[in-house]
Order: sequence, then structure tokens, then C-alpha cells
Amino acid sequence: MASAVGIEKRHINASFHLQSPVLIALSTEAEMKVFVVFALLVAVVLAIPQEGYNYQAPGGQGSQFPTGTGQAQYPSVPAQYAFQWDVNHEPSGNFYGHKEEREDANTQGSYYVQLPDGRRLLVEYYVDATGYHPTVTFEGEAQYPSGGNQGYGQFGQGGNQGSPSQLYGAPSK
Repeated sequence: MASAVGIEKRHINASFHLQSPVLIALSTEAEMKVFVVFALLVAVVLAIPQEGYNYQAPGGQGSQFPTGTGQAQYPSVPAQYAFQWDVNHEPSGNFYGHKEEREDANTQGSYYVQLPDGRRLLVEYYVDATGYHPTVTFEGEAQYPSGGNQGYGQFGQGGNQGSPSQLYGAPSK
């Protein structure tokens, strides 16, 4: 290739492969793996602080965090509370609730749920130093409607609202 000034251009392909003397000495794959594991181990050892993990625990004088003793700041008081909640949603057949009262170590309460077979499950309980003591009762009589499964998985109190294919239309395209 000649140019206007008479200088010829040539392309020279040269490649240089620089290798570390350590890598040249590690010729097999097993030796290389051992070297990598050893290098990682050295890095972990060097990352550990020389003095150990000495840090100031929170809660010193003037700290925003209390020390955990709590006696001066949060005196112990006897537990005392009462609550009650109920759900009564007729369209879905959901009827359940919970009530509990506590004063010191004396806790008592109850919870209930309307079962799909028409009965109401009632659990009355008390809690003392020996544990939880429930009394389970069922109110009403189980009713199993004829015509298949109309209890579980259906809306309402055992009423037949139709199959899902009757409730929902075909998807639009």
C-alpha cells in the first residue's frame, strides 16, 4: 500500500502475555484452587481487628438509650387490661369474636366462631401460674344440607349461591 508521500503502512500484530511468577509456578488447576483458598484465608485474618471488638455499650451517662436496668425509669406495674371485639358479616357468613380481661396474674376470656355446619364453637379459658386452661363447647346442632357440599367454600350460612362458574362471567378477550 503506497500513500501519496511514498510511505508504506504495515499492520503489525503483536500480543504480549504477562504472567506473574506465582501463577507460572501454579500450573495445575488443583494448585490454583489451593492458592485462591489460602489467599482468601489470609484476607479474612487480616480483616479482624487487632484489639478485638471493643465498643461502648449504649446507655452511658447522657445517652439517648437506657441501660436496661429500667427500675428508675420504668417501674414495674401490675398488668391490667380488658378488650373485646366481634365480627358479624352476614353476606360472607363470618361471625366470630374474642374477649379477654387481665388483672395481675389472673387472665380470663373467651372466643367464638360460627362453624360452616351451623354450630358455634365457644372456648372459655383462664390462665394462671400452671398454664392455659380452656373449656371448649359447641352450641347448636350440626346441619348438613342435602345436595352436596354447601357448607365449606360457599358464601353465607350454608346458602347455595351458585357455583363459581355461575357467579363470574367468561373473561373478556
